[in-house]
Amino acid sequence: MAKFLLAIDQGTTSSRAIVFRQDLSIAAVGQQEFPQHFPASGWVEHEPDDLLHSTLAVCRAAMKQAGVTAKDVIAIGITNQRETTVVWDRKTGKSIHRAIVWQDRRTGERCEQLKKDGLEKTVTAKTGLLLDPYFSGTKLAWILDNVPGARGRAERGELAFGTVDCFLLWHLTGGKVHATDATNASRTLLFDIHRGAWDDELLRLFNVPRAVLPDVRDCAADYGTTAPDLFGGEIAVRGIAGDQQAATVGQACFNPGMMKSTYGTGCFALLNTGETAVASKNRLLTTIAYQLDGKRTYALEGSIFIAGAAVQWLRDGLGIVKQASETGPLAEAADESQEVYLVPAFVGLGAPYWNSEVRGAMFGLTRNSGPKEFARAALESVCYQTADLLEAMQADWPQAAGAETVLRVDGGMVVSDWTMQRLADLLAAPVDRPIVKETTAMGAAYLAGLASGVLPPPAQFGDNWRLERRFAPHMDTATRDRKLSGWKKSVSSLLASA
Repeated sequence: MAKFLLAIDQGTTSSRAIVFRQDLSIAAVGQQEFPQHFPASGWVEHEPDDLLHSTLAVCRAAMKQAGVTAKDVIAIGITNQRETTVVWDRKTGKSIHRAIVWQDRRTGERCEQLKKDGLEKTVTAKTGLLLDPYFSGTKLAWILDNVPGARGRAERGELAFGTVDCFLLWHLTGGKVHATDATNASRTLLFDIHRGAWDDELLRLFNVPRAVLPDVRDCAADYGTTAPDLFGGEIAVRGIAGDQQAATVGQACFNPGMMKSTYGTGCFALLNTGETAVASKNRLLTTIAYQLDGKRTYALEGSIFIAGAAVQWLRDGLGIVKQASETGPLAEAADESQEVYLVPAFVGLGAPYWNSEVRGAMFGLTRNSGPKEFARAALESVCYQTADLLEAMQADWPQAAGAETVLRVDGGMVVSDWTMQRLADLLAAPVDRPIVKETTAMGAAYLAGLASGVLPPPAQFGDNWRLERRFAPHMDTATRDRKLSGWKKSVSSLLASA
């Protein structure tokens, strides 16, 4: 009998595949980086063929490393960089333009014009999103408007649109399945998250023909089978979720009020709000956390643009450290009498500010400020930004403020004990770090296993979530309040100067 699950984790800078045993322990990992393309200021692109070929390569490498063949794999689960937009020819499978990456800002003027036209309220009411180039809708319209003949071909049904999961699925199934899941659909600006359907009014607004759109399914569902020549035999595809939603599943945040935060280059925090799609008054996003058995569960989401990238700046920009692991000990040795704040708005500020024009600054520098204080300020900046998100979430959804918040964390930064302790202190809430750090891939594997009937329903899966360490808050209230006040003053000063 097949005993393994294969998770595809297609990210912004690399593609990974992880072979999980049926108990969700890791048997093997394959990873491969691919090039980024920056054809103009603020533009970020990927070659779709790079995404596909690197994905196939890491799947084969992980399967070989684990000694697994196609007949040993129960199913594949896919998780992906969200919002990145691909358009391809339905006959040839060839993309008509490079993929436009979620980070790309080329449609900023279009978004601003729609805002001036008073349309953001309509868009937000249906999609839970803001009018921002971050999302897929304006990227798709840009491709149709800027590739010669594309719009006509799209209207005739010759072209297909998809986020990266959809593009990979189409190729994995030999062009037989053009589908995505509800979480990825919810990031396009074209999907009504309340009705769970593509919306005609939004399609007209963004000038997108319905003919290019994929079918939308549950996160755990039948997505067809792979072409037999890819892996030496057919493998069922049974799970899809965008990366942050997959991490939410992998962290077993299935109950309303549970919160997870992923710390990579940026940071993405999701708070499960259950069956209620909470409309944010604090410029957070309302999104679909997951959809199972046709039932949608919602979340509030806050996006921080710079988290681990602040540590990369210390290493690559300032040369203060040679490797990220040095920052924790430096921060611990910093002069506590100095209140140095880094507001890392290197590419603007994300939630809850959503200001793309401001740029980073440091506050509170003295003649005695040095590498230790810089390291502490960089790590604390991630904690302060998370505190901003939690405060906004609790203001938007009083139920969250009324219960004890426990934050489950994952991503590269969580290996730093100092950072996790400071995070707990500044949130005044426990921070839980799991034994299995690969929560995004594990979420995809779980969804595939759930749809295949080999893994238990969410409540039982949640019972199997294992804590590696809980960081309990120890900072006194006066110190916490003083530090948070200093952060807010720093952000206010920066925003006032823009």
